[in-house]
Amino acid sequence: MTDKNKLPVSEEKDPVERVTGFWNQYSKQILIALAAIIIVGGGIFAYNTLISGPNEKKASEAMRYAEEFYRADSVKLALEGDNLNPGFLKIISKYSGTKAANLAHFYAGSCYLTMGDFKNAVKQLEEFTTSEPLVKARAKAMMADADSEMDKKDEAVKLYKEAGSIFEKDDFYSPQYLFRAGYLLESMGKTKDAIEMYKLIKEKYPQYREYDIDKYLGRLGSVN
Repeated sequence: MTDKNKLPVSEEKDPVERVTGFWNQYSKQILIALAAIIIVGGGIFAYNTLISGPNEKKASEAMRYAEEFYRADSVKLALEGDNLNPGFLKIISKYSGTKAANLAHFYAGSCYLTMGDFKNAVKQLEEFTTSEPLVKARAKAMMADADSEMDKKDEAVKLYKEAGSIFEKDDFYSPQYLFRAGYLLESMGKTKDAIEMYKLIKEKYPQYREYDIDKYLGRLGSVN
């Protein structure tokens, strides 16, 4: 991952409360990068693998156009398509059961999250499945972002924790997800749980520097 794919590192801006700002700025790069992991690892497209059937090939070809809209930041067109090319929603309905349609759920969830339609973001992401840990963790975190925006804070905390535990060797995104869980717990007044989460980050990821964990522990009255 390049630096442009990192989460914001501002101590002043709430890292949980306005996640849509983050996605508006960073979603395209991150989602395309993670989709590439699926393509390489799972063989989504037919270019470098055997085609399982005509539907798979057509779905894969359709995905190219939807992804082009996505890369161009045309989120609505990526989701709904235009008069000539289908968007992610049409690919999901027309090519249900294909690997491309599964990936389209992931993209659609990102589109809805960026658009502020959090309910549909969760709906799409719940339909997405993958064995790739980085991608699975990101999908969980995106659902947590949406739940947080809908004031479903308990559900969001649970999903952030799950996202942070899927691929523990990842020393950048995993502690980020755990941090969001801790910060959200703190905002809910669950000081003890927030302290435990911050301490977990400090213990498991001592090199983590995106946020000053000691600062957050200190303001909660925890002795280092």
